[in-house]
Amino acid sequence: MKKAELLSPAGNLEKLKIAFAYGADAVYGGVSHFSLRIRSGKEFTMETFKEGIDYAHNIGKKVYVTINGFPFNSQIELLKKHIKNIAELNPDALIVATPGVVALCHELAPNIPIHLSTQANVMNYLDAKVYYNMGVKRIIAAREISLQDVEEIKKKLPDLEIEIFVHGSMCFAYSGRCLVSAVQMGRVPNRGSCANDCRFEYTLYAGNEEHGTLFRLEEQPDIGTYIFNAKDMNLASHVDEILKSDAVDSIKIEGRTKSPYYAAVTAYAYRMAIDDFYDEKFDAKKYQKELDTTKNRGFTDAYLIHKPFEKNDTQNHNYAMSVGTFEVSGLVVENEEYFMCKYKTFIDDEIEIFLPLNSNIETCDNEIGSIYKKEDGKFYIKFKKIITELGKELEAVHSGNTNPIKLPCKLPYLTMFRVKSQNTELDNSCPS
Repeated sequence: MKKAELLSPAGNLEKLKIAFAYGADAVYGGVSHFSLRIRSGKEFTMETFKEGIDYAHNIGKKVYVTINGFPFNSQIELLKKHIKNIAELNPDALIVATPGVVALCHELAPNIPIHLSTQANVMNYLDAKVYYNMGVKRIIAAREISLQDVEEIKKKLPDLEIEIFVHGSMCFAYSGRCLVSAVQMGRVPNRGSCANDCRFEYTLYAGNEEHGTLFRLEEQPDIGTYIFNAKDMNLASHVDEILKSDAVDSIKIEGRTKSPYYAAVTAYAYRMAIDDFYDEKFDAKKYQKELDTTKNRGFTDAYLIHKPFEKNDTQNHNYAMSVGTFEVSGLVVENEEYFMCKYKTFIDDEIEIFLPLNSNIETCDNEIGSIYKKEDGKFYIKFKKIITELGKELEAVHSGNTNPIKLPCKLPYLTMFRVKSQNTELDNSCPS
């Protein structure tokens, strides 16, 4: 049985490296507004994106480039230049959304595999076959597809790779085919600039044009007004079912604009889930406990396992973004002797160490602080002194401080520190 790929989001170079450090086999990201995430596209330059691709190839990993926007006629010449420039970076695949752009990529970058974006809404083997015959190597199925339909596509087209989303934000519209942001904000979702209007709190009114009256509709307490706000997808508990199907080649995590901590935890949790499945020791509670530490809108197992009409737990009517069970408080820098504060750190605080995959560390105790292991099997760090790289001693350090802080002893690059959140608000209905 071929092992399924774990595909993580890479919103910038740091997140790309973090995703790999915590377990991803491949990442996806892009440069420019053709990548459907304008904000993350701006975080990569062509130079840093090339650096990311070279970094990935040096450690035996892959990078897929998002060129999955829907171009206007006026943008096509610019798109052609962009495809040529991206092709020179030697990525492992191009992710595109329309038949025209598929043909254009074949013409301008014939040696680079093409992956069909979820924006193309493939739900059946007829559509999949059309794109397969056009030379598409992989389809990223619509989020609304069922596992049964994925299996049917694989049965009809065994050489076509299939990728599915397993975690991250859900759109209230059908696979992102939404115009609310365009109508209200002038920002077009399928061209990369969605304003996430579905996450806003709305007040509802009833009007009568004949009488010119307008009434505010009062809601019952605790029902809320987040009428479009979908919970976040979380299929970690179903990874065993997904992989047993032998129909899925890649499981994908959404979230290029989310935090470095999110990139780390999601890669780490799904890496464990995949490996544990193949080692026959799958334990859903373990993965859900990690994923609960990330900020989320509440979790749902979405539509892969259950049909939409069978579910009534996919909407969050109470809040747009909750706080996970933990806050990330630090990130170890490349020289492994210092960390950058991401939250707040005080002397004598006990802080959990969240290590990159397969890392080994040694305990220590000196005048700066101590690193030790507790009965729960986790490592912790406690500072006796907080000293900057320039030698200044502080009573505490907060996220606004850009000075690297000295560690008691070396820790692996991209190691994270985390502390329990003071304000946890979770609405997670995923089975564990």
